[in-house]
Amino acid sequence: MDILRLDNTEWMHLFWFLAIMVVLFVMALRWKKRALQSYGDFPVFRKTAGSLSFARPRVKFFLFFVAMLFLVVAIVNPQIGSKLREAERKGVDLMIAVDVSRSMDATDIRPSRLERSRQAIARLIDELTGDRIGIIVFAGKAYTQLPITTDYAAAKMYLSTLSSDMVPAQGTSIGSAISLAMESFSDNNHSKSIIVITDGENHDEDAVEQARIAAEKGITVHTIGMGLPEGAPIPVMQNGRRTGFKKDKDGNTVMTRLNEKLLTEVASEGKGTYVRANNAQAGLKTIFDEINRMEKQKFESKVYADYEDRFQYFLAVAIVLLMIEVLLVNRKSRFAGKINLFSKEEST
Repeated sequence: MDILRLDNTEWMHLFWFLAIMVVLFVMALRWKKRALQSYGDFPVFRKTAGSLSFARPRVKFFLFFVAMLFLVVAIVNPQIGSKLREAERKGVDLMIAVDVSRSMDATDIRPSRLERSRQAIARLIDELTGDRIGIIVFAGKAYTQLPITTDYAAAKMYLSTLSSDMVPAQGTSIGSAISLAMESFSDNNHSKSIIVITDGENHDEDAVEQARIAAEKGITVHTIGMGLPEGAPIPVMQNGRRTGFKKDKDGNTVMTRLNEKLLTEVASEGKGTYVRANNAQAGLKTIFDEINRMEKQKFESKVYADYEDRFQYFLAVAIVLLMIEVLLVNRKSRFAGKINLFSKEEST
């Protein structure tokens, strides 16, 4: 089965230009109509306008708009992947479990714990060459955001959607995240590792136990602590803007603090490494070095080897439409002026 991809996605913003062009044209038509009405009755004016055509400017604009639409599509350059082949890769399987609870909006590390987590994972993805990666998000419950894959572009796309609003059940269930990550791995002989990125404010008691179970299965569990031990207030967010800070029932501001003791225990039982992120660097290099020391297993992956450009078809249509638009004049032809489809013979 062929697959479609867009070669120059950075030009997608040109579609907004087309939308603005339509809005401006509609506004111009309304302004023109009001201007003509100021000279008298508009239907009477149309009858006395002679060869001036009111429909053709609309037709010309429609042709021009469709031509521009096809031209933008040609610039973006749709491509069809036509040849599927087996590619041999060599790497490890990684599941990254990201805490998206409300406490991750705290700003004790800038710009926020969650944003710093996104940046750290993006840098990790940039370093991967043959490894497979998956993403799990968790708060009170854990959910698979991206099944394990070699598609790093998809991983970055899903990474950009992470927010503290995506998991309705609040809390920090690290144990359930580790358990789901273990279930997400395929049954193979690949080296496997779980990276838990969280502030460690755990609301269950089995995080250490789940890490121990993972180690028994040969799965390494690393932890990255997001935040500072002295803590920070939890922002209350609305439409992406901070409106205040979370308070308890007595009206006191709730503080969220990094739980390094728990994260150290989880990494220890998981035969992995704990690092604390800070404003200078997110600690991924230490863990990435550990991953690089793991045994890399060979596996096969299906990839599209050849992509064929399809821009030329859209470009050809755009050129034809532009030629028609240029040749179409705004005035009625002498033949068209003799035709009145709406006239009625007067009765005698």
